[in-house]
Amino acid sequence: MAAPHASPDQNPHPLPEPPLVSDAMALAHRRYWRFNLVLIAVLMTIGFVVSFVVPLVAHRLGDVRFGGFRLPFYIGAQGAILVYVALVALYIVLMQRADRVLQAALDADHAVRQAQQR
Repeated sequence: MAAPHASPDQNPHPLPEPPLVSDAMALAHRRYWRFNLVLIAVLMTIGFVVSFVVPLVAHRLGDVRFGGFRLPFYIGAQGAILVYVALVALYIVLMQRADRVLQAALDADHAVRQAQQR
């Protein structure tokens, strides 16, 4: 026999209601997440190209030299790793900037709410 389920009205510990979000804050969150998703898509596309497309055309790049080495060797041995590290660093820098913009919007929203309460 299954245990009876308490209805939401009878729950002794109901979940608190989420705070109301202003339209400006909702817009700031949408912009933040849209930027985040676009950034991830662009960086992953660059990573895909470096990982899969460049090796597919490496035989055509055999005559090109970089630092005394043939370009396909350099990309396979060093270049791809440097690109991945650069992508991670770029993501960190751009997301820190986006975090600061979102924090500024949150601070402005709190200031407006406090001014309205006075």
